[in-house]
Amino acid sequence: MTPDIRKIVIYDEEVLIEGFRAASVPWRMFAVAAVVRNPWAGRYVEDLKPEIQAYGPVLGEMLTDRMIALAGGGDAIEAYGKAAVVGLDGEVEHASGLIHTLRFGNHFREAVGAKSYLSFTNTRGPANAPIMVPLMDKNDAGRRSHYLTIQFAIPDAPRADEIVVVLGAATTGRPHHRIGDRYQDLKDLGHDVDNPAAV
Repeated sequence: MTPDIRKIVIYDEEVLIEGFRAASVPWRMFAVAAVVRNPWAGRYVEDLKPEIQAYGPVLGEMLTDRMIALAGGGDAIEAYGKAAVVGLDGEVEHASGLIHTLRFGNHFREAVGAKSYLSFTNTRGPANAPIMVPLMDKNDAGRRSHYLTIQFAIPDAPRADEIVVVLGAATTGRPHHRIGDRYQDLKDLGHDVDNPAAV
């Protein structure tokens, strides 16, 4: 059992001027998306595990290899994330199933030497639906300069019986970051990292 992939889409942007000021280093964000036939479309399936376990490693390895090639190496990636958009004949659970498995995400995590979890979105929509890939620092979840979002769309995907599965990354944080990080807020509030709301 292998995923039926209709096409691969690459999104790549490089920002040279942000906020009316040149970036000292170009701000680059990029993503690779696989448009995959949804094996559960149009029906309720109780056990999703067989397809998740079969598809996860294939998609994880393929998308990771392309991401690393785009970056020129895992060390060049500072922020990362993942997303999935399921077509209208599927459940959000189907989108979640293909990206929320270590069999998928660990390929990317290991390739970039990351400690943080992969930030994510999982949504449902028609062809040309917005694809939002949230990013965060691969090693420091409190580093706000690397809280980013890649946004793009694929005009003919997902079809009703498809899922778009995506990995995204950035080589830097925002060029003119100046809002501090979570740790200063926690210190100011007298809270700790494990219980930021002090509840």
